Amino acid sequence: MLTTRIIPCLDVRDGRVVKGIKFQGLKDAGSPADLAAAYEEQGADELTMLDVSATPDGRATSVETVKKIRSRMALPLTVGGGIRVLDDASRLLDAGADKVSVNTAAVERPSLLTELAEQFGRQCTVIAIDAAARENGEGFEVVTLSGTKRTGIDAVEWAKEAEIRGAGEILLTSWDKDGTKSGYDLALISAIAAVVRVPIIASGGAALPEHLIDAVKAGADAVLAASIFHYGEYTVASLKAELKKMGLEVRI
Repeated sequence: MLTTRIIPCLDVRDGRVVKGIKFQGLKDAGSPADLAAAYEEQGADELTMLDVSATPDGRATSVETVKKIRSRMALPLTVGGGIRVLDDASRLLDAGADKVSVNTAAVERPSLLTELAEQFGRQCTVIAIDAAARENGEGFEVVTLSGTKRTGIDAVEWAKEAEIRGAGEILLTSWDKDGTKSGYDLALISAIAAVVRVPIIASGGAALPEHLIDAVKAGADAVLAASIFHYGEYTVASLKAELKKMGLEVRI
């Protein structure tokens, strides 16, 4: 049986890790490099760094932040935020990223996924899908620009298209659940898992070991969390120990 990956997430703004609720009210949570080193020591399987202000600010992700993180840890590293063209991705990969994650730019120009997959490989190409429940309650729509823009695009159809265009992995974040500590959006995970074959990383809402197990049962291949690690509610090691006791296969 494949083990479930546990992935701490560093949302970075102006060189500092931040955390908010539904992408808003961001509060300082520490140094990216320090937290990366700590999470590696605790037994994280991978690390994700998202520059949450790069796209809204119309700039590229900070290469220097990526270099600092890479200098402190050897884990597989996914980096996203502000990637619009191949050169943006190339700079981040050269700085130490193993995978690049694209969101807004891919929604606006879906061919970017194909370009990334052809240049760097599907294994390096992650589509980040931020989704929110439609206001009429029927399904989910894609949101972009750090959750500030509702696109009207059906999230399930976009996931299918993204896989066809070259995405090797889906980082699936529930805008409704982000930072709420109320558990992942299981309906969203299930809906996406039913139509794609590539791995799904569930994001948004984790607070308890049960939440992570529920996400895996709903179809997630990996679970991403931020608040519960940043604020010391769990270490990666203590969370994995709880998950293992509850029957989930994790790498200890």
